[in-house]
Amino acid sequence: MAATSRALLRWQFDLTWSLFEYHLERIEAADFLWAPTAHCWTMRPGPSGGWTPDWADTEPDPVPVPTIGWLSWHIGWWWTVAMDHLGGRPPRGRADVGWPGAGEPTVAWLRALRAEWLGHLDRLTDADLDRTATFPWQDDEHTVAHTLGWVNAELMKNAAEIGQLRLLRAAERA
Repeated sequence: MAATSRALLRWQFDLTWSLFEYHLERIEAADFLWAPTAHCWTMRPGPSGGWTPDWADTEPDPVPVPTIGWLSWHIGWWWTVAMDHLGGRPPRGRADVGWPGAGEPTVAWLRALRAEWLGHLDRLTDADLDRTATFPWQDDEHTVAHTLGWVNAELMKNAAEIGQLRLLRAAERA
């Protein structure tokens, strides 16, 4: 059954990525920091260079609408931390995951994260899927297979958000 689970999780990931790739191929640098509303989270120039994401430790009400830039950083952050956990490394902090900037640098970064993720997936054995995993959870009731499913779901959600923002911006310019 584990081999079937692994194949299904990989198929789901590949499907999700192909839907995301549709938008990555069409995204423009100016799309990344386009703010669809005044109440949004975005990436801001950092005090010593680089970029800093808007963030709140307690979710605000109402939740700010994220920009494509913020969403792309968010993907990089949670995906990097998931790979740290899967690889048995100490997870990086939010401030330790930098955003490359608008346009092709971020698209290339996301594609590189995908390639790294596929390397992790290809090394997993059937027994690995049943190992306990505490990310993104803080308990011992979830497995590596749960983490893989969560990555697929999180990527699908973020890809849909990015796609919708890209389409809204394109419609606004039409």
